[in-house]
Amino acid sequence: MEFITLNTGAKMPLEGFGVFQIPDAAECEKVTYEAIKTGYRLIDTATAYFNEEAVGKAVGRAIADGLTTREELFITTKVWVSDMGTEEAAYEAVKASLQRLHLDYADLILLHQPMSDYFAAYRGITKAYKEGLTKAIGVANFYPAILANFCETVEVIPAVNQVELHPFFVQQAAVDNMKAYGVVPQAWGPLAEGKHGIFTDPELTAIGEKYGKTAAQVALRWNAQRGVSIIPKSVHVERMEQNIDIWDFTLTEEEMQKVAAKDLGHSEIVNHDDPAFVKFIHNYH
Repeated sequence: MEFITLNTGAKMPLEGFGVFQIPDAAECEKVTYEAIKTGYRLIDTATAYFNEEAVGKAVGRAIADGLTTREELFITTKVWVSDMGTEEAAYEAVKASLQRLHLDYADLILLHQPMSDYFAAYRGITKAYKEGLTKAIGVANFYPAILANFCETVEVIPAVNQVELHPFFVQQAAVDNMKAYGVVPQAWGPLAEGKHGIFTDPELTAIGEKYGKTAAQVALRWNAQRGVSIIPKSVHVERMEQNIDIWDFTLTEEEMQKVAAKDLGHSEIVNHDDPAFVKFIHNYH
């Protein structure tokens, strides 16, 4: 595993395990435990995933069983839009998340969307950071102009910006903008949520054959190699093992460019510019 140093000095694994769309508590606890057993040390959850408690139980069990220590783990959660109306609401949301996770502190707290009063909300999680409730703070889904304005305004520059990044939505300009501000790019949906035939893509497959890797492993390695943290999700142990087995090969510059050439220039998963999507997010509890 490789690590990246955040602007707080904290070290974050470049690859982690995401638990989005695993709302069933028993299943989430099981797969999170298996992920830790497989070797993942970064676990990414969120209030809006409704599974923080299950993640917390898995973490507690993994530590009790001697698989890892709290210090080795990097736990991320996110404040949802409904808790982003005021500084106090966001601060209390952090404490509520920690309670559900059964943790004294998180390693990273993100604002989940650039919606509601995200400046006030960020002041709330900044307060939590200053009090030691989290080792770092950041944002998610902040697109370039929003992030630039944000970084020019806030007291504490976000450590991470988690956005959609994969071979079919490369967002290189956005990644460059993040790095210019010292913000680490982190990819949600690094496997494009299975779209675009990513698992059987002929070019990704051909590149993978050279290294004895799958198309998915090539896609993950490509993002990691350009300095993007990745949090793939799978409920299958075999796939978890494959996803984390990307640290023993290096793509050539030509191969990196070939993967990036798949860029469609837009998302086919979500449209943050759609007013209907914004309305949906505000009403999602």
